[in-house]
Amino acid sequence: MKFESTLENISKVEEYTLALRQTLHLPEDLYADILISLTEAVNNAIIHGNTCNQTKYVVINHIITNDCIKFIVQDEGCGFAPEKIPDPTCNENIDKLGGRGVMIMRHLAQRVVFSKKGTCVEMQFNRKGMWQH
Repeated sequence: MKFESTLENISKVEEYTLALRQTLHLPEDLYADILISLTEAVNNAIIHGNTCNQTKYVVINHIITNDCIKFIVQDEGCGFAPEKIPDPTCNENIDKLGGRGVMIMRHLAQRVVFSKKGTCVEMQFNRKGMWQH
């Protein structure tokens, strides 16, 4: 899926994940983890990566294997250094708005890898329970 970097397009993530949920018969907890993580990744791509520039795009792809489903979210921004993101759980950051998206993604996905200077994030979700495809 490819779309312009507008905040209104964040809602497309729910449509995308709902379609996958129905096609793959994803359990509720896995669907919720994917929806939250993808929403965070797309939000970051639109706001921080592409700075809401409508001439830049966000692309979401997924890969399904026997063991997992991987999502790749890419923006056209300048990138960032994920290792330099301040820890949102530190006392000096607790009251700050924002800054928790990457932490949430890392908590919900079994694997999160940034590449292409931070313009691309891959999130892996392992099979849970009775997920069949």
